[in-house]
Amino acid sequence: MSVLPEEEAPTIPDVGRLTAWLDSQGLGTGAPLEHRYISGGSQNEIYELRRGDLHCAMRIPPPSAPADRDAGIFREWRIIEALGGTDVPHTEAIAVCTDPTVLGRTFYLMGFVDGWSPMSTRRRWPAPFDTDLAARRGLAFELVEGIARLSKVDWRAKGLADLGRPDGFHERQVARWTAFLERIKGRDLPGFDEASAWLRDRRPLDYVPGLMHGDYQFANVMFHNGAPARLAAIVDWEMGTVGDPKLDLAWVVQSWPEDTSGGDGSVGGYVDMTGMPSRAEVLGHYAQASGRQVDDIDYYIVLARWKLAIVLEQGYQRAAADPKLEGFGPVVLDLMRSAAELAETSGYGG
Repeated sequence: MSVLPEEEAPTIPDVGRLTAWLDSQGLGTGAPLEHRYISGGSQNEIYELRRGDLHCAMRIPPPSAPADRDAGIFREWRIIEALGGTDVPHTEAIAVCTDPTVLGRTFYLMGFVDGWSPMSTRRRWPAPFDTDLAARRGLAFELVEGIARLSKVDWRAKGLADLGRPDGFHERQVARWTAFLERIKGRDLPGFDEASAWLRDRRPLDYVPGLMHGDYQFANVMFHNGAPARLAAIVDWEMGTVGDPKLDLAWVVQSWPEDTSGGDGSVGGYVDMTGMPSRAEVLGHYAQASGRQVDDIDYYIVLARWKLAIVLEQGYQRAAADPKLEGFGPVVLDLMRSAAELAETSGYGG
């Protein structure tokens, strides 16, 4: 996502229609509507709305987004609505609109979070986490505790049994994503064949289906202001599904540095990891909080790197139309290479 100068920022398609719809929902009835663009990209735009006692964020696809993004928006809505009443930090589900005559696209309103993410602070830790390394450690533990709690949600009781296809989840991964890569492939990815073969021959030690985010990382969470670290909300549920929650854990630790004591301490190219707990500490905290074993984490890390490389390759193949995606090129190659290297050196044989 990106934050644009005010003169370049997108605008709500029809404020009058949105105001009338808010009236129909009993949201801030009769008061003037104040709004501002917060962030967005090719798939979603987010606006802050204020009206009377209503203070929320609106998430909506831009007009140029594919038609199926509307179904994706409603899918996100179902997840945040289902998280109501759980201990998973999330944005409050306020209202959803699937009527295209209002704004042209499906959209939903969620509670406005008074907090921060590394993406909203220019990829820097705000005070006191910029200088207090002991406080910074807490950010990591809160990050993995979020998905530990998510993994415990009773997704059947919450009406999400049709959200994904948990049966055969691991059996489908290689075939599904290989077919996807073939459709968008524009170059060879060294290490793909080796990592794919390794994944075909292995499965996790156990598999307990659960609700998963699908793109879990510091960029997709928000924290409350101030210390100690407190996770405020998990956000951006575009890839949410019912599958294997430990893949979320692998998404977090697949590039976590072994040594966080100094140097540039970077991970993912966007946050300073100096002073963070070690990967082993992070895994241990998740295991304790979730009640799941992590002895088979190498399998998940290979799968995470391999899958992320394919996802980012799709972006790289669109670089001709959007030069900002050019940077995905070397990242994809590094991810696939590291997936193959871990597959070759790992002793995991489940």
